[in-house]
Amino acid sequence: MLHKEIGHGTKEFLRTIWYPAVGNFNHLYAEWEVRDYGNRYRYLDLAYMPGEAKGCIEIHGYQSHARDIEAWRFRDLCKKQAYLALADWLFLPVAYLSIEEEPEVIKQMALSFVGKFVSMSTNHSLSWIEAEALRFARGIIRPFRSEELSLHLNRSNRQTRRILDKLVVMNVLIVQNGQQRYRTYHVVNHNR
Repeated sequence: MLHKEIGHGTKEFLRTIWYPAVGNFNHLYAEWEVRDYGNRYRYLDLAYMPGEAKGCIEIHGYQSHARDIEAWRFRDLCKKQAYLALADWLFLPVAYLSIEEEPEVIKQMALSFVGKFVSMSTNHSLSWIEAEALRFARGIIRPFRSEELSLHLNRSNRQTRRILDKLVVMNVLIVQNGQQRYRTYHVVNHNR
């Protein structure tokens, strides 16, 4: 991700904010192309798309987005944000100056942004405990062991493994390292 040809502000956000806070680049795509309602192509600095969700992170430099911006460009940026909101994108604008001057605040914002997707509703065909297991999987962000979920659900390892097996069959979780005795699991990404 950091070796792609992306803007300096986006690279700094990924290097100093996202990766230290989140720990991975899962579900994150740089320079993601979308079509707006005006039938124009727009490029998002970063698209965050776990499951069916859509999140957009835009890095705004002071010079290019505030101080030296022309009226037509300002209107176009407002339209871009409006189109994204109308297309159900969750929008997170980040000032480049904040990346440099208040990284801890922006790290917390990044985690809160991810948290919005973790708390999204789950498949209605799931039981409450399966839905809670899926919420746990989305929230932990990294592969997890059945023992971790067992503690969270306050269930036996045997009950937890049955829940995990069902979620794997439903194609919402995937086994990360199935050949080892202690398996880990993570959320399936249906976007790619």
